[in-house]
Amino acid sequence: MVKIRLRRDGAKKAPYYTIVVADSRYPADGRFIEKVGTYNPMVEPAELNIDKEKVAEWIKKGAKPTDTAMALIKKAGVEM
Repeated sequence: MVKIRLRRDGAKKAPYYTIVVADSRYPADGRFIEKVGTYNPMVEPAELNIDKEKVAEWIKKGAKPTDTAMALIKKAGVEM
């Protein structure tokens, strides 16, 4: 199954997340199909960049967002 999920990047105690489309069998920080956005919770206010068209296209194709990714997608205002 294809999922939209967060991939952790950044240093120790300074997380930076990339929102990716990946096969659910791959490790969380492993291989992915496509990068669709970024999320940086360490700045004030938190920085969120999502390619709304790509996310909507992947959801139409059947990709399931994780709970955290879904919350960020809704916050960005992606129409499904």
